[in-house]
Amino acid sequence: MRQRVLVSVLITSLTLSSAVFAQSGERAAGRRIATELCGDCHEVRAPFPAFYRYPPTFEEIAKRPSTTRLALKVFLQSNHTIMPNFIVSKSDADDIIAYILSLKRQ
Repeated sequence: MRQRVLVSVLITSLTLSSAVFAQSGERAAGRRIATELCGDCHEVRAPFPAFYRYPPTFEEIAKRPSTTRLALKVFLQSNHTIMPNFIVSKSDADDIIAYILSLKRQ
C-alpha cells in the first residue's frame, strides 16, 4: 500500500514538473536571445556590484520582488519609452522569461 502511494505521488509530481517546464521556456535559449536583443544595454552578468546601474542587469531584474512570470510577460508585450521596441515572439518571450526567472533562484 505504501509503495503504491509513493509511486502515485512520484508520478503526479513528475507530471506536474514536466507541465511546468513545458510552459516555462528554455533557459539557455532565453539567455542567447536576451544577450542578442538586449545585451548591448543590459549586462548578462555584472562584472562587479554597483550601487546604481542603468539599465539594470538581468540578475538585478530577476532579484526584484516584483519580478514574476506575469510581470515579465506584460513588460515584454508593452511599449517602452526609454528602450527599443523589439517585437518578440511568444516562444522567444517564454525563453527570455525562463532565463530571467532562473537567475532569481541563484
